[in-house]
Amino acid sequence: MNGESLSELVNSEEIAVSGMSAGRPALRMGPAELVQAAAMARRFYLEGKSKIQIAEEFGVSRFKVARVLETALERDLVRIEIRVPAELDAERSDRLRARYGLRHAVVVESPAESAEESPDPENLGEVAADLLGELVNEGDVLGLAWGRSTIHMAAALDRLPPCTVVQLTGVYDAGTAERGSVEAVRRAAQVSGGEAHPIYAPMLLPDPATAAALRNQTGIARAFEYFDKVTVAAVSIGSWEPGISTVHDMLTDDERAHYASLGVAAEMSAHLFDGQGRRVGRDLGERCITVEADRLRRIPEVVAIAGGQRKAGAIDAVLRSGLVTSLVTDTAAADLLLETGPAPRPALDRADPDSEGPQGR
Repeated sequence: MNGESLSELVNSEEIAVSGMSAGRPALRMGPAELVQAAAMARRFYLEGKSKIQIAEEFGVSRFKVARVLETALERDLVRIEIRVPAELDAERSDRLRARYGLRHAVVVESPAESAEESPDPENLGEVAADLLGELVNEGDVLGLAWGRSTIHMAAALDRLPPCTVVQLTGVYDAGTAERGSVEAVRRAAQVSGGEAHPIYAPMLLPDPATAAALRNQTGIARAFEYFDKVTVAAVSIGSWEPGISTVHDMLTDDERAHYASLGVAAEMSAHLFDGQGRRVGRDLGERCITVEADRLRRIPEVVAIAGGQRKAGAIDAVLRSGLVTSLVTDTAAADLLLETGPAPRPALDRADPDSEGPQGR
């Protein structure tokens, strides 16, 4: 994105001032009126001066300035073009944000190859990295959960204010820590110049007792202490199918069948959700090294990064849970999300939906 922030790109404006209409003949204005209108428009649209400041400069009332600016627009003396990068879809982004009551929704163009076969294309991570650069403030605590999309995002980071970075989940395989979540946390901390608190442990353990013992180890316990301080988190979403959910791939066939019988539709940070966004299979969490759902709910900004047609249903389920406040996705997933049934409860109403139905173990 050539060093420009996402907000700068989305909000960039090009203003042209002329004496002729772009689409129809302008009503006749004298040369003095044209020159004054052009000058006022430049002050207001390009230099960011207020109407009061313009009025003082030209020795007229602010009401006169307002009329001139309004006339300039009506007569096409001023053309305003709002440009977004080609890969961003502003219209879908706004519709998706409104539909799910999100704080931010950013939709990027799906890659040229089949969107159905390409969950979480790498350009999602690049855009998410730019979004984090806007959302994270100096002194924040940034939490990163395991996931291919968050790893891509960390690799694309090139700016972050000074902040602490903490890992929110264990890794898919402890043997891949250098290439996965641990490295993502280190990369983000390096870019920000802040402290890194990685978790050197697998995400899923054989039994609750082993998981509890690991949580009490010094390094892991220190990372857990930061969970209540996290102000911005980045998470991934998985569908309940092979290759699209890390947790699904780590379980045995019998375990997968058990959780499928509970209606699992999505997974996020080792938490399972049915199609309505209700948590199911809570016993799985007892075997996992991960941030608790209640703690996720208290984080002010939780950004989910997920895309592709195969993940659309899972994204819908997680957004309905109320745990996520913002989303980075692609057009393939967005189109399916916008075509689904009645609009869900807004995500920013972050009440716990678990009370809406029985939860299987």
